This record gives sequence, structure tokens and C-alpha cells, in this order.
Amino acid sequence: MPLSSEISAIREAVGIRSLVLIGMMGVGKTSIGKRLAARLQFPFLDTDKAVEEAAHLSVSDIFDIYGEAAFRDCERRVIARILQTPRQVVALGGGAWKDTRTRAVVEANAISIWLDADLATLVGRVQRRTTRPLLQNANPVSVIVALDHERRPIYSLADIHLKVGHGSHNCVVDNLIHALGRHLGT
Repeated sequence: MPLSSEISAIREAVGIRSLVLIGMMGVGKTSIGKRLAARLQFPFLDTDKAVEEAAHLSVSDIFDIYGEAAFRDCERRVIARILQTPRQVVALGGGAWKDTRTRAVVEANAISIWLDADLATLVGRVQRRTTRPLLQNANPVSVIVALDHERRPIYSLADIHLKVGHGSHNCVVDNLIHALGRHLGT
């Protein structure tokens, strides 16, 4: 299928950089990232999956056995390795953007995109999944509220900020492509 002129212009303007999606757990980084990658004809990578492959353990098991600090160290190294490859769409784990070294690697190699959903949307999504390590030992709603409050100022450092949560994933990708075009001046 031929690429639209908008997609072609974005691909050219992106150059060798990657596109990195950041945001809270449950915001849709993986779902939206896969669709964005398909539209741009870029590969897609999820850093949580890449960490699991590198460690031969699930994210939950890494947290349980080694703790969050060890997980974040592994995550940082995996992200640095992933971003050595140009032109991909990469979904970061929700807490990865907190690490200053991770942000520096992303800033040097990619365009960062904050997918931002309201708390009600996030809570509704994450309560349906039991694989979130940070939500295992507490009230999930209070944890989500606290994490959102803590991370929001850090997420705001991203190159692009896109509100999501209402409308289909394809609609979100359309809006993301338009925002990316505006950011790149295409």
C-alpha cells in the first residue's frame, strides 16, 4: 500500500531517530505503538518485553526476586541498546522516563511522545490486569493516583504531549500522526 504524503513527509523528517512513547501504565503505549509503527512502516518494540527477554524472567518476577532498583537498571541498559537501532517505535515502561540517564539516551536518539489519559481511564484499564508489579501490594487506585502525581511533571519533559483515552486507538494514532507532523514542521 502506498504511503500518504503526510506519512512520507513524517518518515523523511524523522530521519534516523526513533519514536518513543511514554506514559502511565494502562495508557495504551503498546496498543497505540503497534498501530503507529504499522502506519509508519517502522518496527515496534516494547521495553518491558525486551527486559523480560534479556533477563529470562517476567517483569513481576524481576520485581519480586531482585527489586525495583535492579529492574530499573536492567531496563535502562535495554533501552540504551534498543535505541542504537534507528527508526523504530518504542513503548517504554511507565517508570522508565523517571531515570535521567534513560531520558538523556532518548533525547539523543528519539522523539519522545507522552500519551496522557485521565485517572478514571487509567484505573479502569489497570484494574482489569493482574500483571502490574507496582499494584500487587496496595490499593491500586491510590497507587495510580500517587504515581500519576509523581510522574506527571517528569512526563511533561517529552517532546510531544498527546491526550488519549477517548476514541478508538486508530483515532488516537491519527491524532498522534498530526501532532508528530506539527512537531516536525511537515
